[in-house]
Amino acid sequence: MHVILAGGGTAGHVEPALATADALRRLDPTIGITALGTASGLEARLVPARGYELAEIPRVPLPRRVTPQIVSVPGRLIGAIHAVEEVIERTSASVVVGFGGYVAMPAYLAARRRHIPIVVHEANARPGLANRIGARMTKVVAVSFPSTLLPHAVHVGIPLRESVARLDRAESRAAARAGFGLDPQRPTLLVTGGSQGARRINDAVVGAAAQLAAAGVQVLHHTGAGNVDDVRAALADHGVPYVVLGYVDHMELAYAAADLVLCRAGAMTCAELAAVGLPAVYVPLPHGNGEQRLNATPTVDAGGGLIIADSDLDAAAVRDTVLPLIVDPDRLQAMGSAAATLGRRDADVTLAQMVIDTAERWM
Repeated sequence: MHVILAGGGTAGHVEPALATADALRRLDPTIGITALGTASGLEARLVPARGYELAEIPRVPLPRRVTPQIVSVPGRLIGAIHAVEEVIERTSASVVVGFGGYVAMPAYLAARRRHIPIVVHEANARPGLANRIGARMTKVVAVSFPSTLLPHAVHVGIPLRESVARLDRAESRAAARAGFGLDPQRPTLLVTGGSQGARRINDAVVGAAAQLAAAGVQVLHHTGAGNVDDVRAALADHGVPYVVLGYVDHMELAYAAADLVLCRAGAMTCAELAAVGLPAVYVPLPHGNGEQRLNATPTVDAGGGLIIADSDLDAAAVRDTVLPLIVDPDRLQAMGSAAATLGRRDADVTLAQMVIDTAERWM
């Protein structure tokens, strides 16, 4: 059996694909696995680092609205489909598993042309274009939210890295804080804008750094690689307990170190925080189709988080909303317990078994 995984671009697509790959190998070490991606996507670094083959295909971003560039999409898409077909033929692929995004669309179309089965996984509460189309080509559709509207959808959650799914935050906290150079006793705020970072979040927290420090709060700030120098320069004269990182390779350790997270509301982030029972203040990305607010809403409704609109986030919002929360351990504990009620730690194995069953029925 050989499985092709199509989930490139952002961590929200790549990480569920890699978690599924890991689960497939645990269930059956003989399964061959190839991940599709592009040379410029995050998968170019993450996939080889996890020990899997990356097959590069042309990048074909799909416009969200009609623009002059739309006329070039069909030609580029055909080229990407042909590239996927070559991978299917070379590997004698048994099944294609798509996780949405620009890598998934040509994968679905190539699988249909080659008459091999398709499995779709949708991470967001509101599905994107590629998965809305892919779900029409198969009856095997897995979703992360019970409310997601796709045909034949089965609620499984988001496949998570085993290091996150099995994390015991309390047991790992001391070692994690020591590893990041943090004080073992101070309340710890983790700040992250996702794999690329978020300038608005960065600026707001840096603007409130002095007030956070005065309250005894330390900050572990994942800025995104392109923003790390600006954040460090802005903090140079503050002398505050503040650790700045461009990228965090082991996010589970950051979760273990943190008492509260200030973050975007990508589907992967929401799923990981619920799984480990970590409260968060979510700042949904205002672009796209509104999926980030929808991703965070179940946790917020359950009492496991708060939402601040992107347009409302500034240093004053950090001071007035985040600061009072992180110095209230009883409230943090209650919120963490509430978030954990929504956590799914077994989605990787559930989806992997769906993939194996689908391939075996076809073979």
